[in-house]
Amino acid sequence: MTGLFIVILLVFLALAAMRLAGLRGGLLTFAAAALMLGAAGYALGGRPGLAGSPRAGKAAVAPIPLTSARTLFLGRFSASEHWLLMSDALASRGKTQDAVGILQSAIRAHPRDYGLWVGLGNALTDHARGITPAASFAFDRARKLAPTAPAPDYFEGLALLRSGDAAGAYKLWRSLLDRAPPNAQWRPLVADGVALIEQMAARRRPA
Repeated sequence: MTGLFIVILLVFLALAAMRLAGLRGGLLTFAAAALMLGAAGYALGGRPGLAGSPRAGKAAVAPIPLTSARTLFLGRFSASEHWLLMSDALASRGKTQDAVGILQSAIRAHPRDYGLWVGLGNALTDHARGITPAASFAFDRARKLAPTAPAPDYFEGLALLRSGDAAGAYKLWRSLLDRAPPNAQWRPLVADGVALIEQMAARRRPA
């Protein structure tokens, strides 16, 4: 059930990010249908308890689109956006190693761009199908470059959640929510994630 819980939570967060980023009407309905179809396929056919290769064994879910959520945290016209979009495009075609490589190249040229480090953390998580020491290093590097920016904590929390560590995600997101400005555009996304983790944890407690 843990894997299914994570899939449901990620679907919810992806839809929330799309809505906050301005997706409405038929496009939002289409996105919801696509995400729910993927979740249904996981529920019917996924068996995360089976042993397998180390990379597959870590998999909570396959790569998910993060563009809308990233826009909330980094802005639509950030200096790193074109690199991140190229990485997204490669990952969407299953070329996760290439997605990592293009961001590593970008970071060599722009080592102090914290958005690229956040993107690298996401790309490494996608490639390994779970958070790795290298991904954690990338998120930590982004945090050191931009200590007050919310993106490193949010996306590291998402990487932890995708890896099955709901408690670790909750810790980061709860801290982020506590210090979020009341009018921050991204605050509802974090608040919804915190609330949903709390609700799902409460349901799983024995009566």
